[in-house]
Amino acid sequence: MGTASPFSRERHAMEIGILGLPQSGKSTLFEIMTGVRSREMHGETCVRGLASVPDARFDRLVQIFKPVKVSPAKVPFSDVNAIGEKAWDAVRQSLSGAEGLLHVVDAFTAASVAEIMSRYRTLEDELILADLMIVENRLERLSKMAKKPITPQDAFHAHVLPGLRGQLEAGKPLRELTLTDEERHGLRSFSFWTIRPELVVVNTGEENLSVADAFVREAGPAVPAIGICCAIEAELMALPPEERKEFLDSLGVQEAAFGRVIRAAFSLLGRISYFTVGEDEVKAWVIPAGTKAPRAAAVIHNDFERGFIKAEVIGYEEFIACGGTYAAAKAAGKLRLEGKEYVVRDGEMINFRFNV
Repeated sequence: MGTASPFSRERHAMEIGILGLPQSGKSTLFEIMTGVRSREMHGETCVRGLASVPDARFDRLVQIFKPVKVSPAKVPFSDVNAIGEKAWDAVRQSLSGAEGLLHVVDAFTAASVAEIMSRYRTLEDELILADLMIVENRLERLSKMAKKPITPQDAFHAHVLPGLRGQLEAGKPLRELTLTDEERHGLRSFSFWTIRPELVVVNTGEENLSVADAFVREAGPAVPAIGICCAIEAELMALPPEERKEFLDSLGVQEAAFGRVIRAAFSLLGRISYFTVGEDEVKAWVIPAGTKAPRAAAVIHNDFERGFIKAEVIGYEEFIACGGTYAAAKAAGKLRLEGKEYVVRDGEMINFRFNV
């Protein structure tokens, strides 16, 4: 499933913090996705783990190449164990670098959708208030500098922050604002909670799985949400792999719900993956959507970017349509040579040519 450490440098590029009110099931979900038992790590405030991204394309390539090593795409998750008066400070400090948030809401003890919404809003309002305090403090400092020459950064903050304050005072998260890339970059130093993308996970009871759909309808399209029953998922993960399919078949589903959560979290951060394949290893490399070929090559090794010549590319579907062999793909003229300006697409199989 996953490992707690060591992390590659990819962890610093993307990480999702798991948030939730006490007893919401957030640590259970973390353990299901990563295999790391965070609740048993006494004394560890923040526990990190890697979750493999389920991908049928990757699985098919493993079947074809039968490699010695398999390396699927990974999503780093962080779970914070914090209680008492300093709990919020611990959460804020531990998850300050998280690029996205996974907000787990307890729906298994709720009597109604209204109660689930209330629990969701309880934590959401805390995050909005935390951001509002940051904005208010910064604007107050700027007001005291009115008679002094101000820097371009100060002028930028004075121009943008009042709009953010209005959004937060209305009880709405900053992620719903339409901000330019330049504005987002200029606001990065604040580490706002509600500017980060968020996925809501509605943790339902075994007898009331449909309540998640009701929450989605109530919350509206601005709140990406997905339902899961952590109790069922934990039971599933406790089974031997060969018995899991029988368990899923008995539920009338094709895959575990936690896999959908991992994939949704992966997409939440705007990430895609491309594949390198061979008998030694089949590996999914994670990059931001819109990445050009030389930068995509750099996640393998910096030398690949520095000495980039060409990228030999074929789409996964094209490869399978050619019988799943490079010889057939080459004979059919499906292998393309792409240059430095080529933008890598999700699921492509790439061999980089470089010279250092």
